[in-house]
Amino acid sequence: MSHRLQLLIPAAGMGTRLGADRPKALIDLAGVPLLVRTLRRFADLDLADGCIIMIAPQARAEFEGVLRAHFPAMRAQLVDGGKERQDSVRNGLAALDPATEIVLIHDAARPFVSADSIRASADAAAEFGAATVAIPSIDTILVSDGDAFLADTPDRKTLWACQTPQTFRVEVLRYAHEIALREHFTGTDDASLVQRAGGKVKLVMGSPLNFKVTTPQDLALARCVIEGGLA
Repeated sequence: MSHRLQLLIPAAGMGTRLGADRPKALIDLAGVPLLVRTLRRFADLDLADGCIIMIAPQARAEFEGVLRAHFPAMRAQLVDGGKERQDSVRNGLAALDPATEIVLIHDAARPFVSADSIRASADAAAEFGAATVAIPSIDTILVSDGDAFLADTPDRKTLWACQTPQTFRVEVLRYAHEIALREHFTGTDDASLVQRAGGKVKLVMGSPLNFKVTTPQDLALARCVIEGGLA
């Protein structure tokens, strides 16, 4: 991790599926905002200072208050997010420090990412240009047809569940976003944009604990992880 690293946190989404009318990143998780728990994982590696957080513009004051209360000395840049996650990341890329070589993109709603996964993704991106944390699929994955009947059962040995951080050499990710913008393509994540643009993406081992808090059930599970001291 000797390269110049900078962290991007997409945090513009609202907590609708969690039953909240505020940004999901600021929802309380065992007494602490979700974003704060996530940022602590990177602060332990000296990667939170100087991070860029993409937010809903109307929530700027709320984000500023949370960061001031929990990280008073941290320099974080708040950038307006876009309509889609891809738009938010593109805005974040435009705000990177010119000296940045490696950019880590991590979901605000994944508060239990391990230091080992973060380091491994940064090292892999430096070597291969692009990397994503992921875990091999435990479940058998079924592909359905249009009528919810089984159409195919892919070999589980080749299937991985994607996580974050997704980590890239800056020029690799910028090129992938330029191609997507030019072709009016919207993807589900940045690694797929890089792969679509002809790049290779190294898969880095993650952890089942690095799950994304999206539903009330996820939030309840996250509280159990904290209460049980599991992460």
